[in-house]
Amino acid sequence: MQVRGWRAAGWTEWRDAAPAAVFDRPVRRVQARVVLTGSPAGASSEVRAVRLTADTVAATTAATPGLTYRVYATRVGLVGELTANGHTVRTRDHFVALPSRRGLSPRNTGDYTVRVCTVTGSRCEYAPVWDVGPWNTRDDYWNLSAVRENWKALPQGRPQAQAAYQDGYNGGRDQFGRVVLNPAGIDLADGTFWDGLQLSTNAWVDVAYLWTGTGPRGVVGDGPLTVRSGPSTGYQSRGLAAQYANVPIQCYVTGQTIVGPYRTTNRWNRLASGQFVSHAYISTVWGGSVPVC
Repeated sequence: MQVRGWRAAGWTEWRDAAPAAVFDRPVRRVQARVVLTGSPAGASSEVRAVRLTADTVAATTAATPGLTYRVYATRVGLVGELTANGHTVRTRDHFVALPSRRGLSPRNTGDYTVRVCTVTGSRCEYAPVWDVGPWNTRDDYWNLSAVRENWKALPQGRPQAQAAYQDGYNGGRDQFGRVVLNPAGIDLADGTFWDGLQLSTNAWVDVAYLWTGTGPRGVVGDGPLTVRSGPSTGYQSRGLAAQYANVPIQCYVTGQTIVGPYRTTNRWNRLASGQFVSHAYISTVWGGSVPVC
């Protein structure tokens, strides 16, 4: 059986009802659908009763990724240099840069973390924001115009560099007067670029600005941590979660027992559909209780 919930923006996706369906936000009503399979001999099947129980705690604390936009990504490089938060860039490092200090994490934290995925969704990395760029330093394009630092005439989610490159906005120049040579709205450290997303060249990516979401977050205490398609190391890799990243935890399941730096456990946290990490590597969880999937 599957269920879906009605909210202000319309119906949610259908979710499996067993053992529990967790919606990304509170819903006002629920629909259920049941698939009945008859025997070849022609015996009939019928549903005599369906009972649904609401759990307000799970509904209101379920994790959401927040605002998500498709932007152009370039590679940071710059090994040995300092980021805007004082981190020394290492070979195959794992972090990202955004063009505003409003989303800059202090060094060795993931206060501001993004989920960046290939446009096919086959690979993702959860990485902290540790540097400022590309192109601009006062372009928090993920925010509403009313609170955006600069370029308030641009639509929410559209980086100024993209508008300058594609449409000649601001004469095709950034805030410093430089001619914009690509539409980049995010920079990826080498490890995020090559290992997390397995990119070979600059590309469009889908970025979720996780601090704009809701619900429980887990702090990756040791990483980069492999994100699996299921709750064991036998499942394929779907990407990475960098150390210090604050990852959304929708719910948890039991699976392979893992001995990690924080505990020995068979709990696996689901970050998104088809994305699981072992709880053995999560140093702490904040932002609410995590329901069972």
